[in-house]
Amino acid sequence: MTGSVLLLFLIALPFAGSLLAGFLPTNARNTEAWFAGAIAFLGLVAALLAYPTIAGGEVIRYEIEWLPSLGLNFVFRMDGFAWIFAVVVTFIGVLVVIYARYYMSPQDPVPRFFAFLLAFMASMLGVVLSGNLIQLVFFWEMTSIFSFLLIGYWYHLQAARDGARMALTVTAMGGLALLVGVLIIGNIVGSYDLDVVLASGDAIRNSPLYLPALILILLGAFTKSAQFPFQFWLPQAMTAPTPVSAYLHSATMVKAGVFLLVRLWPVMAGTDAWFWIVTYTGLITLVVGAYSAIFQQDLKGLLAYSTISHLGLITALIGMGSPLGLVAAIFHILNHATFKASLFMAAGIIDHEAGTRDINKLSGLIRFMPFTATLAMVASAAMAGVPLLNGFLSKEMFFTETAVRNPNPFIDYSLPIVAMLAGMFSVVYSLRFIIGVFFGPPPTELDRTPHEPPALMRRPIELLVLICLLVGIIPGITIAPYLATAVSSVLGAETPYYSLSVWHGFNAPLLMSMVALIGGVLMYIALRGYFARGIDGPPVLRRLKGQRIFERVLVTVSWKWARTLENVLGTRRLQPQLAIVVAIAILAGGIPLASAFSFPTLSAAGIDPVLAILWAIGLVCAIGAAYQAKFHRLAALILMAGAGLVTCITFVWFSAPDLALTQLVVEIVTTVLILLGLRWLPKRLPESEPRGGLGTLVRRYRDLAIAVIAGAGMTLIAYSVMTRPLSDSISGFFLERAYSEGGGRNVVNVILVDFRGFDTMGEITVLGIVAITVFSLLRRFRPATESIAKPEQQQLQNAYDEARPERETDSTIREYLTIPAVIMNWMFPVITVLAVYLLLRGHDAPGGGFVAGITMSIAFILQYMAGGTRWVEARLRVLPIRWIGSGLLVAALTGAGSFLFGYPFLTSFFQYAEVPLIGKVPMASALLFDLGVFMLVIGATVLILIALAHQSIRAPKPARAPDPAPGESRIKVTTGGR
Repeated sequence: MTGSVLLLFLIALPFAGSLLAGFLPTNARNTEAWFAGAIAFLGLVAALLAYPTIAGGEVIRYEIEWLPSLGLNFVFRMDGFAWIFAVVVTFIGVLVVIYARYYMSPQDPVPRFFAFLLAFMASMLGVVLSGNLIQLVFFWEMTSIFSFLLIGYWYHLQAARDGARMALTVTAMGGLALLVGVLIIGNIVGSYDLDVVLASGDAIRNSPLYLPALILILLGAFTKSAQFPFQFWLPQAMTAPTPVSAYLHSATMVKAGVFLLVRLWPVMAGTDAWFWIVTYTGLITLVVGAYSAIFQQDLKGLLAYSTISHLGLITALIGMGSPLGLVAAIFHILNHATFKASLFMAAGIIDHEAGTRDINKLSGLIRFMPFTATLAMVASAAMAGVPLLNGFLSKEMFFTETAVRNPNPFIDYSLPIVAMLAGMFSVVYSLRFIIGVFFGPPPTELDRTPHEPPALMRRPIELLVLICLLVGIIPGITIAPYLATAVSSVLGAETPYYSLSVWHGFNAPLLMSMVALIGGVLMYIALRGYFARGIDGPPVLRRLKGQRIFERVLVTVSWKWARTLENVLGTRRLQPQLAIVVAIAILAGGIPLASAFSFPTLSAAGIDPVLAILWAIGLVCAIGAAYQAKFHRLAALILMAGAGLVTCITFVWFSAPDLALTQLVVEIVTTVLILLGLRWLPKRLPESEPRGGLGTLVRRYRDLAIAVIAGAGMTLIAYSVMTRPLSDSISGFFLERAYSEGGGRNVVNVILVDFRGFDTMGEITVLGIVAITVFSLLRRFRPATESIAKPEQQQLQNAYDEARPERETDSTIREYLTIPAVIMNWMFPVITVLAVYLLLRGHDAPGGGFVAGITMSIAFILQYMAGGTRWVEARLRVLPIRWIGSGLLVAALTGAGSFLFGYPFLTSFFQYAEVPLIGKVPMASALLFDLGVFMLVIGATVLILIALAHQSIRAPKPARAPDPAPGESRIKVTTGGR
């Protein structure tokens, strides 16, 4: 298997596995777990197969052209640093899947869990293997989305929803900052390709845009890796299932920020701004996280704050700017992933078997679960930096870097003091985890008797703890070659000499380690009385709760400020808002044109009288629609349709049949849908001022002036453009190449599905989003009480029926529609055939997927008109959401299919196929893309139709209860059952 194939396999496999996992049955927990485990294991094998190439100093790179003119290609790149991260992501992923098999309840929707987990794994691999900075940001945001879904997996819990929302808000906002920073870097370098960026360190550091780019990139990294002051989201994310915490919050997601800092270290580090911002942000996070971890009562809360602290340690090492500091940072990234994942799993086992994570209720568990206790104690010792464990080696390297003499006295004293203080804190919270949970009297407040978990549930912890021991005892054999591969890929020729020996003699780092260990033990002894009181939260910082601050900021921005703006700028009427928008558009267009625009010479020469009459009719319809909109909505709609029909005829007049056909079917569908919507609109609002008053006249003349200026301005601009001599146009390019390169004679359709296929892809995506949004809004909409009454004509017809005993209510209406309904029912297959015909001919004649989709939706509209909502849905299984999803998937897969043949996204292919009895038939891959457009348009239109049609079978919105009199209560006391 070649290197490029390995890279594609690594990314595509978990994404494909995620899609398949979502369709597995909910009661096949073993099948789902082993399937997800097999996907993760195959990814691990693929990563390991790449090691011989990576160890030789080579970089595996695979590039797929996408938008090469903009420097946006899919680039996957694996060097030593990316390789070791890919191994961590897949290896820990395998262990977490095995662990989750026994942790998750049979009642949980496990397929959804493993689908999200595999999708997150793929996104994280996309981050570490991206060779293009824009692509990296794309996968970066995908990790935020899937972490949101995983943290909020138990969405029936309020805490899970709050934690997921907080994590997404903070990390996604950081991702936006990162995107802007990356765009600045691309502007400095002239490319987003990672290899080009890494070769442009001097250009970046010497650029005047370096500081803003640095700040924005650091915002992205700090929010992701929970650095101060953004650390508050990580403890709130502990509401996720423990397998999620063991994966995302020890080895993957929270490491994405420090991964980015290491990745860009060669080009961003080495400046004073880098040193002061990164180093001291890391040190503050290190101390605050460790101090907060000491006083947590929840096991996962303790581990969350300790994770924050260790991420701060890694960040501080990266910020120091020395190559040895970077070596220590990479080493500690690996060590932290092993001991912290095992500790999260141990905490999950304790919660699973004892029924709680509260340290106040746990004690003496070593009697009930000795194996788990032993494993957790070894992992905790590694976290505390005890000798002969992996955590000791990287923490001693950290002490070495902080002990280096610096001419700045503040730096010279602050670094070692803060390092030793944080080291003491880490010993304290590690002892609290060990002694508070496993030693002491047997627990008395548990609902069940704790016991050891199933053996396979414990195996992942055993393997991780074994790694902690082996790396701590024989690092030269177990980790040194792989660490060297990762370090050399980042530092290159600047790679320093370093030693992973367990014993370096008596020196300053060893003394600092001993001070931290002994001081931590003494501090724990001094705090035991405080711990026994069971007070949750750290002293001094207890009241500074990140969740409360976040909620207040969120309420201020999204509620108070929004309400203020609404009060200043908002109105119940749409008209003033439109006036502001149009007035701003006039200014935005008028100011640039004021000095450069020259009025064209108006001439009536060459105007066809018939066309002039036609336009006059359209003008009258448009003005009439605007005038009647306020007084008679139905008349305005009819007049507006008349203006649209004139536009359609104009397209035909100027030989644009594709546009005319599209305009015609769109007019039909939108007219019917608006008619359905008008039925449920409230009556016209009463005048706020007396009719004919001065305020009313001023407002009307103001609106008239805005309308005239906007309309006349657009008319003049359009006339000027159309009467000026044309320069070289791009139309010749399309006319010449539509058939030779696109395989179609209908140039408009070839442009839509081939030359500008990416635009069409974006447009249908937006159309699907809009349809789902409209459906979601109308789903919660209930007609106002005053809109429920049946129209006057229907009331008269029903009164006629009710006055005659032999007739049923609505008999007259049904009789009126008997013949039309039959005709409309018969039209369904006819219109279906027409729609398919328009789809198939679109590449060579007027038609195409969009027109065909709108035409097909007319068939559904006729059925709803003929039989009503209940009648149609009892006979036709309409699934518009699936149509939308399937259409988007077909279009995307058609575009991605060109990658298999080495061409950019959405490259079209065509040839003539020999069909028996028919002969040569032109076949183009663009037809499949057009099929996706066809399906999505049907789904989007029918979804909106269903949303409007269902208003007729819903209960009206209840009237608002009057406000209670003073002293009265709204509470109503009832008796009986629910």
